[in-house]
Amino acid sequence: MTGRAGVGTVHQTKLKLVLDAERLGHAHGSVLHGDAYDLGAELVPKSVDLVITSPPYWGHRAYGGEHDWAILDTWKAAGGSVEKSPPYAWYREHGGLLGLEPVPVWYVAHLVEILGRIRHALKPRASVWVNIGDTYFARWASIRENGRQGLGNNPRVRRRTPMGGYRQEKQLLQVPARFAIGMQDDRWILRNDLIWFKPNVPPRPETDRLRLAHEHFYHFALRPKEGRASYFYDMKAVEAGALDVVMYNVRRGRDGHSATFPEDLVRPRILSSCPAGGVVLDPFCGTGSALKVAVESGRNALGFDLSTEFARCARGALQDEGSR
Repeated sequence: MTGRAGVGTVHQTKLKLVLDAERLGHAHGSVLHGDAYDLGAELVPKSVDLVITSPPYWGHRAYGGEHDWAILDTWKAAGGSVEKSPPYAWYREHGGLLGLEPVPVWYVAHLVEILGRIRHALKPRASVWVNIGDTYFARWASIRENGRQGLGNNPRVRRRTPMGGYRQEKQLLQVPARFAIGMQDDRWILRNDLIWFKPNVPPRPETDRLRLAHEHFYHFALRPKEGRASYFYDMKAVEAGALDVVMYNVRRGRDGHSATFPEDLVRPRILSSCPAGGVVLDPFCGTGSALKVAVESGRNALGFDLSTEFARCARGALQDEGSR
């Protein structure tokens, strides 16, 4: 991720334009380059029907951005500790990138904080779907530029990750579960933990554990001030059987992004959780797979990405869809 675009009149105008498309009678898509932390706060209140996204996973990739690998030392010098996360604004100001936090607890806190900045923009019957993967702890971790940790032939950074508590060698860190609990603590209602089974995962060199062949796709709804959560949901649009385990092959990355949403995975989420003509937001849109599916499904789509290159690719995906 490169660059940190600010927000202002231009962004506000674009955000209002894409949301105004809801009343124009045709699907529309737009992508903004910038940090979801900033852009989410600029969204029109009660304007978004569905947030669907796959944010950077913890400890997997650098995404081409400049990260301060000594940021934990900077935080400690300011009186902080390993176990207490700094606010995202401080973390970013001091050179931190989402997904490269020194410990998972920081990552969870930052992701929950960013999604909280979008809460005001959700319609009362909106949903949030977040796809997130797990990883194993290693005191000396490999962070690769273009690919999951430990895989690929691309350049990597070796960083020392502080041990302690659950952070022990070979430990499966349960990052998705920690994130889901963090969201619950922040007053979101967790409705489903959808398991995405990936039958075509690549082989691994380990001989003392099974291959990690699934990811979590969490469905959240707004917590009402009183009563039970209520949100738009079309059960007819989900997979046959309406089960909380689905199987889709991993797609090869494109345009420099090693992990793209399988369109068949996101389509049932969009069709079931966003009414026709509604607004779909992907605050970490990557190369725009979810946005493309949203527009071709008759929804309006808005994407954010911190990477200039990914934002460009996502716009291209939307233009390709619009030219059909």
